[in-house]
Amino acid sequence: MDSSLDEFYMRRCLQLAKLGAGNVAPNPMVGAVLVHEGRIIGEGYHQLYGHAHAEVNCVRSVRPEDQALIPHATMYVSLEPCAHYGKTPPCAELIVARKIGTVVIGCVDTFSQVSGRGIAILEDAGITVRTHVLEAACRQLNERFFTFHEQQRPYIILKWAQSAAGYMAAADGSPLRISNSLTDRLVHRWRSEEMGILVGTNTAVADNPRLNNRYWTGKDPVRIVIDRTLKTPRHYHLWSGAAPTLFITAEAATQEGVTETVTADFEQPLLPQLMRLLHERRILSVLVEGGPYVLNAFIEAGLWDEARVIIGSHSLPDGVQSPVLPPSLLTGETLLDGDRILYYRNRKEGRV
Repeated sequence: MDSSLDEFYMRRCLQLAKLGAGNVAPNPMVGAVLVHEGRIIGEGYHQLYGHAHAEVNCVRSVRPEDQALIPHATMYVSLEPCAHYGKTPPCAELIVARKIGTVVIGCVDTFSQVSGRGIAILEDAGITVRTHVLEAACRQLNERFFTFHEQQRPYIILKWAQSAAGYMAAADGSPLRISNSLTDRLVHRWRSEEMGILVGTNTAVADNPRLNNRYWTGKDPVRIVIDRTLKTPRHYHLWSGAAPTLFITAEAATQEGVTETVTADFEQPLLPQLMRLLHERRILSVLVEGGPYVLNAFIEAGLWDEARVIIGSHSLPDGVQSPVLPPSLLTGETLLDGDRILYYRNRKEGRV
């Protein structure tokens, strides 16, 4: 088989998979394509958590006049087909039942309930399996999923806005508008793509933030507030019950609707406790929008995967110093109506 053709169809799988961003977690994003003699006869992707997987949607999309071609077609799928009964039946068994002769897989699923078992089911049924096609791109697409299952922690994205002079708030700590309205929309898109959003006490008290998604389509993230003594005033937005909210505190655990206080031991290192807690709650990714104290705590622990730094066009010549990341970790830069957005990746694995 021509490897360039395998890569061509796998790229289409990746395009499809990305359409599920923000809607499938804690499941991975997956795309699937069914090809017969150079013609795509079916396509699908995992659209919504708890609903049909990519392979199912791909087979369902095949037109009636092409149904007889399915056993003679090749299925391309960006992630190893699942082998266990979860919200839906195993996709590997569906492929066997439909007698698809060849399956090309982007990357192996390291989730313990799959991890090679899907491939084994296919091969035991006599299906030809090719793997590791555009593997790096397929893994990168689901970095959140793989980080969660391989490191037992959420995927961490740091985000802050700062002035060109390197300040993120006025000298007295009061918030100031730094970024523009278009960048605000982008930030809310980022919120829609992650399962959680986190701030510390200072940000919660000074900003009275909503931490929701108002300027983009999609769901709100789970709000996570590190607030040792529950200083956040009870009339603030974070207590409103408008979105699931966790207050990480030294106070007693309580629950009222979708708002919880969760007790942690602040005499011990907090971030390892927080990672375990969020892993137990199956929160795969967290956007950290805190102030410099919280952001620097994650940076000093090496506990971050990406950082997105907005350098606003609004002037702030003095004030609260922003965190500083090594220039060697910078991977890209974009401009949005005068705001610069810098993208960083932590090439060292975070340790907790």
